[in-house]
Amino acid sequence: MNRLLAKVCGITRPEDARLAAALGADLLGFIFHPKSSRCVAPELPASLDKGADLLGALKVGVFVGQSADETRALMDAGRLDLAQLHGGQDEAFCAALGAGLGQDRIIKVLWPERAATVDAFQAEVDRFASLCRLFLVDAGSGGGGHGRAVEERAAEILAATRFPKPWLLAGGLGPDTIGPALARFRPSGLDLNSGVERAPGIKDKTKLREAFSALRAAQTKGENP
Repeated sequence: MNRLLAKVCGITRPEDARLAAALGADLLGFIFHPKSSRCVAPELPASLDKGADLLGALKVGVFVGQSADETRALMDAGRLDLAQLHGGQDEAFCAALGAGLGQDRIIKVLWPERAATVDAFQAEVDRFASLCRLFLVDAGSGGGGHGRAVEERAAEILAATRFPKPWLLAGGLGPDTIGPALARFRPSGLDLNSGVERAPGIKDKTKLREAFSALRAAQTKGENP
């Protein structure tokens, strides 16, 4: 049985990063999008030691409108491990960024609600498969952190898609929705953000603990690939 991956995104406080890591998060997301209420400066992730503070959890920068050069500069300044491309960046962007960072440091975000058919979404997945380490599939047709699940038509597309790389499911996931989402879509892991917050960028300790309890329960029941 494969272990479910857990990513906690929208981190704005060191104490939230440390708690998520202590609960078992594999990945911690820091958003670098000025229009986001969860936007941070690179000094925050840079200040967190991956060993002592984060117990080995990887630090992920979430990028929307930056150029490849700006992305690399923020990666260096924030001492980040992975770049999550959350702005619809195309294959050329991924290739250019990967040439400097390495493709194994890229997480590519996709939105099934943009796709007209299963075949169209599958083709998009296949186009990016060689250009990233992980996929992240989000609700909506762009952006993120909006607190809602994938709508039904897109959910049907997603359920029929074959992923050649590990992938994380995002979109309003919290303690009560984790089990059903894992049972229906069987992703490699989950991305938690608004569903474990008490305010944008401020994680709720109780919700975070309950979410990881739900993940562990799903792992025990085998609700993953």
